[in-house]
Amino acid sequence: MPGTPIPPSGSKYSTFEAYDRRRQDDTHENEAYDENESDESDPLLKETENGLRRGRNASSQSHDAAPYDVEPRLSFDDEESLVELPSEPEEKPITWMSLPRKSQLAILAIARLSEPLVQSSLRSYLFYQLKSFDKTLPDSTIASQAGIIQGAFAAAQLCTAMVWGRMSDKRGRKSVILFGLTGSMLSCIGFGFSATFTQALIFRSLGGALNGNVGVMRTMISEIIREKKFQSRAFVVLPMVANIGVIIGPMIGGLTSDPVTAYPSLFGGIKWLEIFPYSPPNILSAIFLAFATLAVWLGLEETHHAFCHRHDWGIISSRKIASIYQKLRRRNTNDGYLPVSDSDGDTPVLELSAPPKSSKLARPHYPNQLPLNRLFTYNVITVLISHSLLAAAMGTFQSIFYTFLSTPVYDPSHPLPDYTPHPPLKFTGGTGLSPRSIGFAMAVLGAIGIVLQLFLYPAINARLGTVRSYRIYLYCFPIVYALVPFLAIMPSTTPPPSQKTGPIFWAALTFIVFLFVMGRTFAAPAAQILVNNCCPHPTVLGTVHGIGQSVSAAARTVGPALGGWIYGVGLEKGVVGATFWALAGFATLSCFASTFVREGNGHEIRLEGDDEAEAEAEAANAGLR
Repeated sequence: MPGTPIPPSGSKYSTFEAYDRRRQDDTHENEAYDENESDESDPLLKETENGLRRGRNASSQSHDAAPYDVEPRLSFDDEESLVELPSEPEEKPITWMSLPRKSQLAILAIARLSEPLVQSSLRSYLFYQLKSFDKTLPDSTIASQAGIIQGAFAAAQLCTAMVWGRMSDKRGRKSVILFGLTGSMLSCIGFGFSATFTQALIFRSLGGALNGNVGVMRTMISEIIREKKFQSRAFVVLPMVANIGVIIGPMIGGLTSDPVTAYPSLFGGIKWLEIFPYSPPNILSAIFLAFATLAVWLGLEETHHAFCHRHDWGIISSRKIASIYQKLRRRNTNDGYLPVSDSDGDTPVLELSAPPKSSKLARPHYPNQLPLNRLFTYNVITVLISHSLLAAAMGTFQSIFYTFLSTPVYDPSHPLPDYTPHPPLKFTGGTGLSPRSIGFAMAVLGAIGIVLQLFLYPAINARLGTVRSYRIYLYCFPIVYALVPFLAIMPSTTPPPSQKTGPIFWAALTFIVFLFVMGRTFAAPAAQILVNNCCPHPTVLGTVHGIGQSVSAAARTVGPALGGWIYGVGLEKGVVGATFWALAGFATLSCFASTFVREGNGHEIRLEGDDEAEAEAEAANAGLR
């Protein structure tokens, strides 16, 4: 177009100008064509064309007015803001199958099952085994002895649990667990073949002294499952396994104890079973402990950062066994015939190599360890106090509850001297359940616990949080402890001194057991998580769990012994509920103590070199993620 200035060659507008000129020429040609060829008979088409023409004219006018003042384009930042970026995928919900390293958790579960299996099996027949040592002793004395036996195990753990926790920090976790399982196995065999109360007390104490596994296993779980979102499920594995032990243990104890009396046609005349009638359940427990020891040695990997890279002869042996099994399986699959190559031997033969070891995320190697004098922070102290109160009440209740179920029903035809019952406070006697019936009741207890832990606990814990669920469900325990003694005066379809039975009694027992299991299902795992997260520094995690087990053992030392003594006095004085009602008050104190607890992050105190160690671990893990 004449009169239009032409930009110098190489100008950044030259290309845009040529493009705009071509657009204007095309626009004028199209307008001329539209005027000549438009259909006057179609008003809708005409209106559409007029709208398009007005838009083209406006565009052409803008170009004619300012051929070089092109409308400024959006900046790169603005353009990117208009681009719809793909949204980040929503985080998948946490399920049991999403837990990492499930094989290691399974091995820990097998090892953990051993202790509740032995404990619950023993409780179902302990009263009768102690009675077999001296049948002239009254029931009140037997009840006191049962409390002493239970307290002796906890007292021995009190003396050694912190030592084992410290040892796991210094020497590794796996070796401590192996030693504890071996000690428990020897203790079971000795307890089963005890002939006096003193011998039983010694072997039970030995089992507690050599076993600090609970705290070490909790430490390993926290090291295997490092992400907090998995904790609500990972830390419930051990209590869930305890409920499995509560199912299996009483069944083993109830069905295999005193087989000569229970199954005279099968075991009558076997001398060693007549001398040691309660050895079979202990032998079975020892066999299971041996199997758990073998599983840990062959399959459990060390989790301590300082020892996880050393040679583990158990893991090496398990890989060799797996390799031999694979070779035998391939040989059996080929029916003994190997494929013959068609070549003259020039074709290379591929050798099957062992599967590579699964890559694990590197953990920070902290150069400095937190000294013990800085370990007891405010949160550590409050968590340990609350944990000890819960452990004392639960340990005492579980000890005397089984004794209460085994205590004979009060028979009015043979009244105590100078005693007249006056319910609802002054009454005596128990429920008179046999070991088999106690085993059935405890199996129901364990089954309820497993269902709650599998389907209810993770959802409620995720909704309420660890601390709130811990505080809320602690209130189940005062109610349970206050109601238990009234089972002794529940209506029964059989007259005394026969054991309590009938729909009313079993409905009441089931309700009490359900309430207790629900409180334990939510409070026990939450207490473990709180103990784990209150640790002020990762280098003392095993020590903190050892202290937690020691505090728990201390509470369970005094509680069962004192509770058993009070229970025996209550039987003599005609107030069997005294010890349970005292426990209800103690559990209320535990609810109050929980209000001071808060959840930590496991690394409250920072030491020199922590940041560098975490940065190195993060860099090493960058490729794996």
